[in-house]
Amino acid sequence: MPDIIRLLPDSVANQIAAGEVIQRPASVVKELIENAIDSGSTNVTINIKDAGKTLIQVVDNGCGMSETDARLAFERHATSKIKKANDLFAIRSLGFRGEALASIAAIAYVELKTKLSDKEIGTYLNIVGSEVKEQKDINCPSGSNFIVKNLFFNVPARRKFLKTNSTELRHIIDEFQRIALAYPSKNLKLIHNDVEIYNLPESNLKIRIINLIGKNSVQNLLPLNSKTHILELTGFIGKPENVRKTAGEQFFFVNGRYMRNPYMYKAVMKAYEKILAPGTYPSFFIYFNLDPSLIDINIHPTKTEIKFADEKTIWQILFATVRESLGKFNVVPSIEFNQENPIEISMPSKNSAIHPPKVKIDHQYNPFDEKTYGFNKTKDSGFHDKNKMNNGESLYGEFNDTKIKSVISNIEEEKKESDQKLFSSQTIEGKFFQFKNKYILTPVKSGLMIIDQKRAHERILYERFLFSLKTKKKVSQITMFPKTLKLNPADFELLVHMIPDLNLMGFEIAVKEKYLLQIKGVPNDLNITNIEDLIDSILDEFKNTDIDTEKKIAELLAEKIAVSTAINYGQILNNTEINNLFDMLFACKTPYFSPTGKQVITIIENQELENRF
Repeated sequence: MPDIIRLLPDSVANQIAAGEVIQRPASVVKELIENAIDSGSTNVTINIKDAGKTLIQVVDNGCGMSETDARLAFERHATSKIKKANDLFAIRSLGFRGEALASIAAIAYVELKTKLSDKEIGTYLNIVGSEVKEQKDINCPSGSNFIVKNLFFNVPARRKFLKTNSTELRHIIDEFQRIALAYPSKNLKLIHNDVEIYNLPESNLKIRIINLIGKNSVQNLLPLNSKTHILELTGFIGKPENVRKTAGEQFFFVNGRYMRNPYMYKAVMKAYEKILAPGTYPSFFIYFNLDPSLIDINIHPTKTEIKFADEKTIWQILFATVRESLGKFNVVPSIEFNQENPIEISMPSKNSAIHPPKVKIDHQYNPFDEKTYGFNKTKDSGFHDKNKMNNGESLYGEFNDTKIKSVISNIEEEKKESDQKLFSSQTIEGKFFQFKNKYILTPVKSGLMIIDQKRAHERILYERFLFSLKTKKKVSQITMFPKTLKLNPADFELLVHMIPDLNLMGFEIAVKEKYLLQIKGVPNDLNITNIEDLIDSILDEFKNTDIDTEKKIAELLAEKIAVSTAINYGQILNNTEINNLFDMLFACKTPYFSPTGKQVITIIENQELENRF
């Protein structure tokens, strides 16, 4: 049998290895910015086109590289950060593996212009698919200028699986924000298709958060500060009243490195326990600073997963620190001492005698003496005549027509008082019955049909929006006073791609100026109480959802708006509204399920009803 094991060619091995480090354009942006930070630069500019698919350029004013170092930097496992194995446990830099540049060069056209600050001439390199095409001297500024073109040009399968430009841009913005939050002392600029998204000057952490997330965040931040012999914790956490309905704006940093850690995340959420509404998420920006020997950052190629030597202790410190911050700023419920009529506690004087309390005992007490203690043996008191208790008939009473009418009369009187508060029900022309202002009940041939009114309306709106998108026919109601909405750069870039679809659904949204939108109209007959909250919830949903095609973006947008604007539980519907809801639901293509896949209709079969009696 011939030998079958052979060494892979370097080009193939590099492409395989690149798949672990470079997953999308955002991965390239992350690695190049980290290299720029490690080089000691104070100014970094990122210029991208077509969400990084066509061009990614990162320019810094760092230390630059010599001719030899520039060439060697693209070799796999070539690094200046570590020399021996023990160095892995004393890492303070962002990059150290020596894989990033080699991986990028294996799957793209790469150009590098770099120069040391004390040299007059720099170096130019041109590499395509790991092969050096050209290397020469060049006149260029100090620092480094990396240009990456046509990402995954030689791996078409990987390029095919890239998402839409808006999705890939969002991932790039995510990576940019993480670096920007970790290093507020750096001047950072992000440009997409010649449009400046971010231009962040050097600042403190709080200003950096405001510049990234938005000005509204300033009053929603609580400082975090704790120092122990194990680690130092700093940063900010969000107030519970300003939480979001989707996860986002949660950041951990360890020694200047962004980190994902579900275990530490649970510590923060535990600290917020019982002060958050269900299904909501607080913002936090938390920075761990500790001895590098107490952590292991070499457990994943992307270096975003970090292992702590003593996780349980750090968990407890984090939990206590967050809880302390919430309590210090009166977020955790506390005793209210500023009362109009405070409780007065009289303190005995120094020389006053202290007497034990006296208990008065009534030795004549007889619990069966109704004359003395006012007990009345009526049927309302719960006492029953001994002779009558021996008679089975008297125990239940005669169930004749007169008593039935009396019972029904009593029930009707109680029902009048309790309907609105407890039962919240109403009968509509004998056909429909609205139960607890949540369900619509109606008899059908097979039994009793129950319809969830909110989910039914979600389905109706969802199919209406999809129809508007397909036919490009919309019905809008123009608002008397147009709303102006200012967004942070990341949210603006995300929403601006949705405006055409939103307008097809019946909205009237226009870009007034940079980062400023004007909303002149909303879909007709839509229950929108706060357009700002609706836009915010749409953005939150898209930030945390990977979407493949423009069609799915439209579908998700229709779903989100339908769910956000459908009638709520507790809303009383009149006869006409219930009939319209019923008719429109059964005119839908899929009436039995909501846009999110939840059941809209159920039927209690006749036999099941019979079995209950």
